[in-house]
Amino acid sequence: MKTKNKIRFAGLPKDYTGLCKIFLPRPIHDAVDYANVAEVADAMVLHQDDFTGDQTDYFDLLCSLLEEYDAANVKWPKLRGVDILKHLLEEHALAAADLSRILGGSRNLGAMILRGERNLTLPHIRRLAAHFKVNAQLFI
Repeated sequence: MKTKNKIRFAGLPKDYTGLCKIFLPRPIHDAVDYANVAEVADAMVLHQDDFTGDQTDYFDLLCSLLEEYDAANVKWPKLRGVDILKHLLEEHALAAADLSRILGGSRNLGAMILRGERNLTLPHIRRLAAHFKVNAQLFI
């Protein structure tokens, strides 16, 4: 389905039948199917507040198809808590010293955790989750 003209939300029908005439959702079997479903979902994703009921149902179906395919075919890497912590620190332009301040420990605590010399404790995990506004499970 990849189109020369990008699909735009404004050009999509408001009713389910009309949406299915543009793109009939089917189970995803390969990368081409995936790209086609993603193209339509991407055109809709930023406009969820403006959806009609039919558009909501259609979009939910597209998302379900994508999620089902991902669950069966995408192998996500297993990340350790410290890897996620390093990523968050980088994204927020924070250094080991900043991590020490966040955790309320000694000046060297952040560097020791990042080098793998110290493990995160439950109080550390709670502080990190609160600071970065993420689920504490990320660090376990």
